[in-house]
Amino acid sequence: MAGLSLRCGDCGALLKSVEEAQEHAELTKHSNFSESTEAVLNLVCATCGKPCRSRTETDLHTKRTGHADFDDRTLEAAKPIELEAAPKAAAASGESAGDESSQPEEMVVPEVDSDLLGQLESMGFPTARATRALHYSGNSSIEAAINWVAEHEDDPDIDQMPLIPKDKMTEANKPSMTPEEIKMKAEELRERARKKKEEEERKTEREREKERIRIGKELLEAKRIEEENERKRILALRKAEKEEEQRAREKIRQKLEEDKAERRRKLGLPPEDPVSSKPSAAPEEQKKSFLPVKPATKAERMRDCLRSLKQHHKDEDAKVKRAFQTLLTYVGNVAKNPNEEKFRKIRLNNPTFQDRVGGLLGGVEFLELCGFEKLEDGEFLFLPRDKVDMAVLNSAGSELNSAIANPFFGVL
Repeated sequence: MAGLSLRCGDCGALLKSVEEAQEHAELTKHSNFSESTEAVLNLVCATCGKPCRSRTETDLHTKRTGHADFDDRTLEAAKPIELEAAPKAAAASGESAGDESSQPEEMVVPEVDSDLLGQLESMGFPTARATRALHYSGNSSIEAAINWVAEHEDDPDIDQMPLIPKDKMTEANKPSMTPEEIKMKAEELRERARKKKEEEERKTEREREKERIRIGKELLEAKRIEEENERKRILALRKAEKEEEQRAREKIRQKLEEDKAERRRKLGLPPEDPVSSKPSAAPEEQKKSFLPVKPATKAERMRDCLRSLKQHHKDEDAKVKRAFQTLLTYVGNVAKNPNEEKFRKIRLNNPTFQDRVGGLLGGVEFLELCGFEKLEDGEFLFLPRDKVDMAVLNSAGSELNSAIANPFFGVL
């Protein structure tokens, strides 16, 4: 029985014609082909008419297009392989293209492995059959030749000596790459791929480094702007506090003057002459000494409270700093989440609170200046929502930041 396809002995691919086998050999360098009675699949998509030659192709086509119905036309397209068709077609085309008087292409018996041929003959195979089997099995081994004979024992030309064009014989005898050359070529390709991969990795790393530098610059600039704005805000706050303190001192001075004038009036003394009442330098210093030293603003009271805490624990810098940071956390949580009751309520007997703030002189007083109040049971400090004053909380945060950042705070 004539074969319906050619099977590549190296990769198992089924090919419909000698031309396809030749193209396959040129692309893959495979040379072990044999006739097969298995027909090449011909599955045609019922929706778009695309032919597929394997189940793998149909699966890929279904994934890409969603078409799942295929008509099996394998038997319709199957026809016996004509092994001599290619040489004849080549000769015919050569005759039509060349001179009409040219001679037909010379056909010769292909060369096969003489040792394998002798072994097959010793087994009882005719020379023509053994030669045909070795030629079409690729001269690979006795087993491949015997398997070919078993598959093609019903072929009508199995005992005919195979013939191939003489130029094909010349091309077949051309030396191919040696194993050493193949190994060197593969090593060259691997080295090229490795260098390409390293170059891509270096390029990617450079891009990442540029991105890191850019982000770092943006963060530094944002931090600088934020620090500058904070510095301006603190300076403005300090200026406002000084002005308020100055106004308070002026009010006290006026009150003293009014009280003095009232006493003179009650004693029947004439009003004091403003010119003569101008104090000299020494009395001015004495007058200043009698001015009240109590802070006139809440910010000043907060500062004195923190200064007192620092001075009472001047040998415990770490403990004082931790207390300032804890107070800053309490104030910051309320400022960021004024509606959250859990940030506006502190348990006084909490061991952590007592260790960090409650047990230090001035810690609870500072929270009370921020608006916290002791509940009736004395168990909690609580800041009512309607008494949350953002200006007071911001002022408290500024004082705490200044106390933490200034290494000389509370020393003088």
